[in-house]
Amino acid sequence: MSDQCGCGGHGHSHGAAAAPATSTATATAAAPVAVERREDQINLSPVAASKVKSLLEQEGRDDLSLRISVQPGGCSGLRYQLFFDERSLDGDVVTDFDGVAVVVDRMSVPYLNGAVIDFVDTIEKQGFTIDNPNATGSCACGDSFH
Repeated sequence: MSDQCGCGGHGHSHGAAAAPATSTATATAAAPVAVERREDQINLSPVAASKVKSLLEQEGRDDLSLRISVQPGGCSGLRYQLFFDERSLDGDVVTDFDGVAVVVDRMSVPYLNGAVIDFVDTIEKQGFTIDNPNATGSCACGDSFH
């Protein structure tokens, strides 16, 4: 599942779908939450962590992690895939965000260092966003799963 923007991914066999992402965050009506951005790893905002927890509860599974992978391409220079996964691969980097395990494969780590995954829920848009200083451009993609 891919569109011209280069967002998307594949669905997990247990019902989780790929979450489209943008390479820049969109402002929300709520007051912004200050997120400390670590440049040596991926970052997950508290809002995104809460949304992932909610989605995992809907799945009814406690053995799934949020896997994020990157492939070169798309209008932002990078294509993102976000999906739930129970696999553990050699070289995976796992980071815990308030009880949410985020897994990045070793090939994607350099593309995601310093990136912030957030969740936007406004009248205009709902979905995960990725503010990535490694992307060469920006674009927006459709709605997220929910």
